[in-house]
Amino acid sequence: MKWARAALVGGGRVTIRLVDADEARALNKTYRGKDYATNVLSFPYEREPLILGDLVICPSVVVAEAELQNKPSATHYAHLTVHGMLHLQGWDHESDDDAQAMETKETEILATMGFPDPYLGSPVF
Repeated sequence: MKWARAALVGGGRVTIRLVDADEARALNKTYRGKDYATNVLSFPYEREPLILGDLVICPSVVVAEAELQNKPSATHYAHLTVHGMLHLQGWDHESDDDAQAMETKETEILATMGFPDPYLGSPVF
């Protein structure tokens, strides 16, 4: 997938799973303590350099968010794939500085593929 490759530095393997809202909710509750279906979850592995981890994407949440944000689903899928890939490589948005750095990196990567800044308007995360 071109979106994942664009965000990957140094190579590796990633599994991307598309799950329904029930599974996304269960995984989010189990691993993050948040009882709702989320758009993307990243599960990084410690095995270097061939395997980075798993991305779990919930299409129903992605499509609903894209509609609410008045953007094409493909644009939102691309953003969330890049976002998740950065998480697998150690990026996070726990502090304001980290969030700004991660958003800047996402915007740069997405721009190389012709996508607009995903943070113009309402933030996703």
